[in-house]
Amino acid sequence: MPYYMMLSKLTDAGRKTLMRNPGRLWEVNKEVEDMGAKVIAQYALLGEYDFVNILEAPNNTVVARVSTALGSRGSIEPTVMAAITIEDLVKEIQMAKALNE
Repeated sequence: MPYYMMLSKLTDAGRKTLMRNPGRLWEVNKEVEDMGAKVIAQYALLGEYDFVNILEAPNNTVVARVSTALGSRGSIEPTVMAAITIEDLVKEIQMAKALNE
């Protein structure tokens, strides 16, 4: 199944929600799973973004649903990127190399 990296920034409303209910993070993870994606890993960040989530989802459409639904709440500003494993990247480079030889 494809992997995606979701970087998110908390809005003022999101920071207030998190201060009132830190466990909301796990509630949102359950909601993400209910939308068809799975949270593989989640980290809090220091810097430009507040969180990074590694998601697994069947396709781009599911991730678009998750990103749009979460962003529409006004508590986070998500940025999503598709990701591939290094093993898959190496396989694709080897295939490209073979085609060019």
